[in-house]
Amino acid sequence: MSRNIEDRILYEDNHLLIINKLNNEIVQRDDSGDDSILETYKAYIKQKYNKPGDVYLGLPHRLDRPVSGVVILAKTSKALTRLTKMFKEKEVKKIYHAIVKDYPPKESGQITSYLKKNSKQNKSYTYANEVKDSKLAVLNYKVINKSDSFYLLEIDLQTGRHHQIRAQLAEIACTIKGDVKYGYKRPNFDKGISLHARKVTFIHPIKKEEITVVADYPVENTWKYFK
Repeated sequence: MSRNIEDRILYEDNHLLIINKLNNEIVQRDDSGDDSILETYKAYIKQKYNKPGDVYLGLPHRLDRPVSGVVILAKTSKALTRLTKMFKEKEVKKIYHAIVKDYPPKESGQITSYLKKNSKQNKSYTYANEVKDSKLAVLNYKVINKSDSFYLLEIDLQTGRHHQIRAQLAEIACTIKGDVKYGYKRPNFDKGISLHARKVTFIHPIKKEEITVVADYPVENTWKYFK
């Protein structure tokens, strides 16, 4: 995946801007003070289209900082409102790829559990049964490739909970490569984790056409075995 701002654009029209996020890149400003995707691509739009004043760019969903892959941005308030509703109503199909060290219990399966977020730790914990303040979390996974040392899983996310994929894969002893927070032994060199938002499919909020976007893998060495 190129680090060039323009090269990472996967789709663009008057309403949407879809980009391939680098791991360790934040989607919007936080306490770190680091530049965010929103700021970066507002500046890109302003320069490319010579727009006066402030540039509008809305964020209908998020990716964790250490995760790479598809991020959809809205260029208009109408697109943002409709996309936010589509995400909430699970009308956007999201496919993730994850590199893990250990083979899962089965080649494919479904993980259903309850997730409870610990805000102080910025971490979610899984429970077999519902507990106070927990939310139902469901994902489907399958093994789609392997290298000498790792397995590549495809994850079809059914619910969108805080750190859901990270916590649920750790639950079945398939911690994502580099994800020290959820039990992996050591971090990746690039400080990200080997979880990638690979593909999204949805109906364009304005044009009403089906859009499918696929994001190239990161340049981190382990991903090259699965290209």
